[in-house]
Amino acid sequence: MKLRMLAVALATVAAPSLVLAQAAKLPTKEPAKASAPATGPLATVNGVAIPRQRAELIAKQQVARGAPDSEGLRAQIREVLINNEVVMQEAARAGVAKRADVAAQIEQARHDIIVNAFLNDYITKNPISDAEVQAEYERAKQQTGSTEYKARHILVENEDQAKKIVAEIKKGAKFEEQAQKHSIDASNKDRGGDLDWNVPGVYDKTFSDAMVKLEKGKMTDAPVRTRFGYHIIRLDDVRAVTIPPLADVKPRIQQRLAQVKIEKLVQELRAKAKVE
Repeated sequence: MKLRMLAVALATVAAPSLVLAQAAKLPTKEPAKASAPATGPLATVNGVAIPRQRAELIAKQQVARGAPDSEGLRAQIREVLINNEVVMQEAARAGVAKRADVAAQIEQARHDIIVNAFLNDYITKNPISDAEVQAEYERAKQQTGSTEYKARHILVENEDQAKKIVAEIKKGAKFEEQAQKHSIDASNKDRGGDLDWNVPGVYDKTFSDAMVKLEKGKMTDAPVRTRFGYHIIRLDDVRAVTIPPLADVKPRIQQRLAQVKIEKLVQELRAKAKVE
C-alpha cells in the first residue's frame, strides 16, 4: 500500500534499534538465568528503574518473530535494555533529545505507534471471518484459472517494425536474438523476451487472448497491439496450475483482506476530514 501507516498496520510496535540489533545475535547456548527479581523493576541504572513491562513487550515481539520464550531470551533482553539505558543517559547528558531532527523523529514514532495501535484495535474488533477468507480463496482460484503459460515476446513501438521482425523470424532468424536486438521491454529483452510462467490474468487482455490461442512452439503471425505497443508473441509451453490448499495460504489471505479493510476505513475517514 502507498500509505506508510497502512504498510505497517498489522505490525507490532517497533523495539529500539539497539535491541533488535543485539537480539538478532542471541547465543545458541542459553546464558545463565537472569538474576532480576520476578517483580519490581527489571534493573536500576544510576538510580533509573527499567520497567519490567518494557522487557515483556520486547519478549513478545521476539517470540512473534520465531524466538523461543526462554530464560536465555529474557536474560539477553535484560542485558540489552541495561545497555540501552546506559547509552540513553549519556545521550541525555549530551543533549541529543533536544536536537530538532531527533525531536521530529520521536514525534513521528509516537504518531506511528498511536496510529498502529488504533488500526490493530480496529482489526481485532472487526476480524476477517472464515467466510470472507473462503470467498477470497475461491475468487483467486477462479481468476487464476487452471492453466499457466510460458511465453516470450518482442515489443516494438510501431506495426511496420513488428511485421519486419515477424518476416525475419519466418525466414529463419532466432526469436530470442530478435528480442535482444529490437525489443523495448527492458525487463526481459536480455533473456530473449522470456516472460517465464504466468497465468493469463497478469497480462493485458488483448495480449493474453492472443497468447492462449497459440499452439506450443508457435508465434503470432500478425503483431498484437496493446497500450504498450506492438507485440510478437511465442508460446513455449503450457502446464496445469497447482493451487495451494486453503490452509497453506489462509494467513496471507487474512492479511490481504485486513489491509483492504483498513484501506476502506482510511478512505472513509479521509472523506469526512477537512483537508486544506
